[in-house]
Amino acid sequence: MPLFSKSHKNPAEIVKVLKENMAILEKQDKKTDKASEEVSKSLQAMKEILCGTTDKEPPTEIVAQLAQELYNSGLLVTLIANLQLIDFEGKKDVSQIFNNILRRQIGTRSPTVEYISAHPHILFMLLKGYESPNIALRCGIMLRECIRHEPLAKIILFSEQFRDFFKYVEMSTFDIASDAFATFKDLLTRHKLLVAEFLEQNYDVLLGELILDRHNFAIMTKYISKPENLKLMMNLLRDKSPNIQFEAFHVFKVFVASPNKTQPIVEILLKNQPKLIEFLSNFQKERTDDEQFTDEKNYLIKQIRDLKKPTA
Repeated sequence: MPLFSKSHKNPAEIVKVLKENMAILEKQDKKTDKASEEVSKSLQAMKEILCGTTDKEPPTEIVAQLAQELYNSGLLVTLIANLQLIDFEGKKDVSQIFNNILRRQIGTRSPTVEYISAHPHILFMLLKGYESPNIALRCGIMLRECIRHEPLAKIILFSEQFRDFFKYVEMSTFDIASDAFATFKDLLTRHKLLVAEFLEQNYDVLLGELILDRHNFAIMTKYISKPENLKLMMNLLRDKSPNIQFEAFHVFKVFVASPNKTQPIVEILLKNQPKLIEFLSNFQKERTDDEQFTDEKNYLIKQIRDLKKPTA
């Protein structure tokens, strides 16, 4: 019994037809309606190979053949790069195909993870998808699937493009901002050791962007109103890493310098008043050439010393 009936093309044919019709869609000329129809059919056929049907599992060797064709032809890149040209159902099919092939394993190897690691611009195209409302949520689904794999999460975390998340989580379209935040949260919580390494090296990125940037005033105000955040910063002031201590100091000073401290914040500062004054007096004394830091430290000591219990 042949693997493909006459009505079912083999993986090489499906990829060839899909690639040819994607090229027609890119040109945006009169033939796009027919090409769009062919793209939809090819994506359906591809999805059937990968996912099987209700009554039968997909044959492993055919899935492997399709995966190899996708890698060799560069079609995976083409589909992501031109996602906005594909119709609504087709976009859904692309994300299902992408996520399915990403999960594929051969023993302990994940071939698609290896392929994307060698072509990291795929990750950055997905991330940039948040800037296009008609593909943003689909790109988010694929990006979160990528983040499940530590090598891909690492590429995003340690890239320049990581900072773009701060822009996307503030977008005016609520659905897109929420989706970007879900991806951002996944990236910073899924792989504990990787994230610990990232935070050690880039603590200033997170704190600087999220708390101290004037565009994020609302975030900062909310952040400095919560006593658990102040306690965290006070602990980080004693961290073994001088860099983390220094960055924590920059956030701690916002709590102390704020003219609108909440009652719980005032209570914590008062409770620790003598200890904080002593600690700050000896804090990073080796920074003798940093006049601004010394001035800020003296200012905070004065602010804490002048704190008084609110009169009833």
